[in-house]
Parts: sequence; structure tokens; C-alpha cells
Amino acid sequence: MSKTVVLCVPFAGAGASVFRPWVPLSQDRFDLAAIQLPGREQRFAEEPYQDAVVAADGLLPEVLDRVRGAGPVVLFGHSLGAVLSYEIAHRLTRTEGVELAALVVSGSPGPWTRRENGASGLDDDQFLDRVKEFAGYKHDALEDPEMRELLLPTLRADVEMHEAYVPGSEEPLPAPIVSVRGTTDTLVTTEQAMEWSKATSRDFRFVEVEGGHMYLVDNPEGLIDVLADVCPR
Repeated sequence: MSKTVVLCVPFAGAGASVFRPWVPLSQDRFDLAAIQLPGREQRFAEEPYQDAVVAADGLLPEVLDRVRGAGPVVLFGHSLGAVLSYEIAHRLTRTEGVELAALVVSGSPGPWTRRENGASGLDDDQFLDRVKEFAGYKHDALEDPEMRELLLPTLRADVEMHEAYVPGSEEPLPAPIVSVRGTTDTLVTTEQAMEWSKATSRDFRFVEVEGGHMYLVDNPEGLIDVLADVCPR
């Protein structure tokens, strides 16, 4: 059997390079790949998406280039990446030649739950304070006025896309879902992370990894173990 491809979708404000430190941790266990969203890194000049359903449609050709004919596929997304990967997963299950082994969602309530106390519409300082409250940390680049001016439009678009998200389908996903939560996450409760059980018509599993909402930055090894366990053997 071909090695499983684990395809990662970035969280709000992040680019594909955020997953680069995972490569040496995963290379003997699965093939790691990441999707690049517009508005960051080598796609910085492109307009960021503002609608998750439109984003999934727009990203699908790149996703298919990565996964078609490559063996089993596991999709992974954290926070905004969770709902984007859920939308992409629905499209992959309708695509011939793609074997979606599982969707792994992280740091996210179920897709029908809207976040309270959103950041959309706040002024810049209030917006960044609210995002810091969500994430549990503030990126150093946002402390630099010039970098902040460059990065804010994409971060705002990502946050607004997440907060306005409405699933493109009411149908449960015909593929297994694993929902992962940091043990000390103050943004997503255990009950909210378990809501994903209603989003699949197949197997569901809930897993906790040590750490807060951004556990995947501080404790990637714990998540890599979860991803490897999900991969078909």
C-alpha cells in the first residue's frame, strides 16, 4: 500500500510553512503536504478568500493535484483549517480516484456552531486583542507596525470567513472524523469538540493532546502520533 498523504490546511493567518517543522517528525510515518491559501507567503499578492465554501471550491484543483492517485488521504485542519478541510472533504468524497481515509479536525466546535464574541468589525487594536484571546498567543510579526499593516488584511479576512461560516451541505460526511482538542483549551470545550460526531455518517473518535488551543505549535509530537494512528496500515 502507498504511504498515506496527510494534507494540512492552515489556520487563520498562517501559511503552509507553519507545518514545515512537522516534516522530520512524520517522514517515516506518512507523507506530509500542505495547501497554501492566497494572501500569504508565495501567494501574498493574491486576494484572500472571505467565504469558506468559495475557498473550498477554489482550493480543490490544487488539492486534487496533490492527492489524486497518491493512495489513502487524511485531511487535517485546525480552527479555521478545520472547517475548510471539512468543506474540502465533502468534495473529495464525491471525486473518483480519491480515497479519503479520514478527516482530522482540531481546535474547533462542530461545523454548525457559531463562535460567540467574534472579532469581526472591531478596530485594529481590539481585533488583535480578541484574536490573541482566541489563540492564546500573539505573533511577534504583529508587533511590528509595518508587518502588522501587511498582515492584518489577510488575518481579518480569515477571521471573518471563519466567523461567518455556514456549512455548504447539511449531509454528514461519508468518511470517518477524528476531533482533536488540547487538554487545556479555553476556547473550545470538550462538548464542542465532540459535536463533530454529528458531522459524519461513519466512525467518530475524540482525542485530547496535552496543551492549550495552539497545542499543535507547542506539542506537535502529540498530534503527529494521532495523525499516524489514523493512517491506514
